[in-house]
Amino acid sequence: MAEYSQEDLKQLEHLFKINLINSCSGYKSANLIGTKSSDGISNLAVFSSVTHVGSDPALLGFFMRPTTVMRNTYQNIKTSKQYTINPIFEEIIEDAHHTSAKYDGGISEFDVTKLEEDYKDQFLAPFVKNAPLQLAMQFVEEYPIKANNTILIIGEIKKLYVPDSLIEQDGFINLAKAKVAAINGLDGYSIPNLKTRLDYQRPKPQFKNSDAT
Repeated sequence: MAEYSQEDLKQLEHLFKINLINSCSGYKSANLIGTKSSDGISNLAVFSSVTHVGSDPALLGFFMRPTTVMRNTYQNIKTSKQYTINPIFEEIIEDAHHTSAKYDGGISEFDVTKLEEDYKDQFLAPFVKNAPLQLAMQFVEEYPIKANNTILIIGEIKKLYVPDSLIEQDGFINLAKAKVAAINGLDGYSIPNLKTRLDYQRPKPQFKNSDAT
């Protein structure tokens, strides 16, 4: 079994270390974030860090890499305060991954891939056409992470578009039905299958502390 100390990790070859650390956290969400610049140029970029923050209000967060270089997604969100989140699904994996290429802000990723813009209800930022879920997001706040100069962006869901066929009776969205992808590391895409759903868990009576809440 391989074993890496903190010092070992510092000494690893750069690309090997990036792949190792990016994949050790497990499967991550695979999403495309859509924005539009003040010049009207649409932008689309792949993110594997979108995560649930809270349900009431409905908040999602994602991490932005250091802004020591131009980050079109970040600049557009700060300018317009609006963006979209669209899960990557099986049919678009290759084009979705290509949006990780560093294009100039004057070039739209929609123009260099087969992905198509989709606009709804006069929302400024573009959605990805045919994405099984489409989320219209409003920027709320950001938190700088001093340890590595990344930024946590928090946004509120203004509108959620999802086919009735994916929603179970209890509100659960069955992403497996839509063949939504997950990312392992930086470039490993998988299409998960739903194995089972389990009931809400409570302490076993014989181990329950009377002060537990």
